[in-house]
Amino acid sequence: MFSFHVFDHQLARGFQNRFSTQYRCYSVSMLAGPNDRSDVEKGGKIIMPPSALDQLSRLNITYPMLFKLTNKNSDRMTHCGVLEFVADEGICYLPHWMMQNLLLEEGGLVQVESVNLMVATYSKFQPQSPDFLDITNPKAVLENALRNFACLTTGDVIAINYNEKIYELRVMETKPDKAVSIIECDMNVDFDAPLGYKEPERRPNHQDEPTCNKTVFLTGGRNRSQHEFKLMWIEPSPAPLAPSDIKRGIPNYDFKIGRITFIRNSRPLPRKIVDDDDAINRFIAFSGQGQSLRKKGRKP
Repeated sequence: MFSFHVFDHQLARGFQNRFSTQYRCYSVSMLAGPNDRSDVEKGGKIIMPPSALDQLSRLNITYPMLFKLTNKNSDRMTHCGVLEFVADEGICYLPHWMMQNLLLEEGGLVQVESVNLMVATYSKFQPQSPDFLDITNPKAVLENALRNFACLTTGDVIAINYNEKIYELRVMETKPDKAVSIIECDMNVDFDAPLGYKEPERRPNHQDEPTCNKTVFLTGGRNRSQHEFKLMWIEPSPAPLAPSDIKRGIPNYDFKIGRITFIRNSRPLPRKIVDDDDAINRFIAFSGQGQSLRKKGRKP
């Protein structure tokens, strides 16, 4: 009996140290106040009421505070951090993309529970549009966006805002668990081909000449703050040209060191130059006739 009471006491203590409650959730656009809170839409953190902070301070909660959000009606769940405790009592404010993942509508009920997540070591993303490849410096864009996230959940579609445009990325895989913390961690990042991306069609210029295919590789860096994105072109070597195909301005691909090839075009001479040459050939020196103003047979 004594051991049973000890186990029961430890079990009850464990439940007391876990934060769990229900809130009615709204998007950030419904947050009252003069200040613009669009920064909440750019990350993976929520706004909770002050009573939540008071309750969490009484519990033995590990920092940073991470929470599991569950929609019991649709059996969908995700994970997040907390940004502030300024919401009205009984209400929490979520980013719009998070409400879409949970299939929640304005005023829907969401279960909020405190959790401890393992630190991320690997994650894999899939851009939901080929437009993501048009970003000039995707490395800096992704690095800046992940600073506003506390954790990642496999299956979520996160949204990042860049240049007044929303880019969505699906979290395909995370290690060492399906939900991980990305605060102060070294994380390897990998990417799948964007959703809807198609290879360019081949347009051969010559029947026997191979065409150039565009192959895109996206590789991740070792550190979360050192992501690398590379767009590489793979081009087959050009087919050898016949001497008759060589034109002025096109390099000679058959060039060999120590050999110089002169290609000259024979063009007909202009007609004017030919007529001048004929006139020169008909010219006879000292063949002119003298002229005089005095008529013959007239005396002064």
